[in-house]
Amino acid sequence: MAGRFIVTRDAEGQFRFALTTATGEVVATSDAYRQKGSAMNAIDSMRLLAADAIVDDRTESAEPTRAD
Repeated sequence: MAGRFIVTRDAEGQFRFALTTATGEVVATSDAYRQKGSAMNAIDSMRLLAADAIVDDRTESAEPTRAD
């Protein structure tokens, strides 16, 4: 099942988004963006980058590994 990006507006009028699982669990949240378009661009970037992102686990070794 697909996750979902939920775009909201905070008390200061800035835009934020959260990435949720299909069951609604929040797995990532964004910084605040002044423009909705900037938040949407960040979502597009996250979609493109996350598929090929490596896991940089700095708790055990210095070598980044790719999660398959």
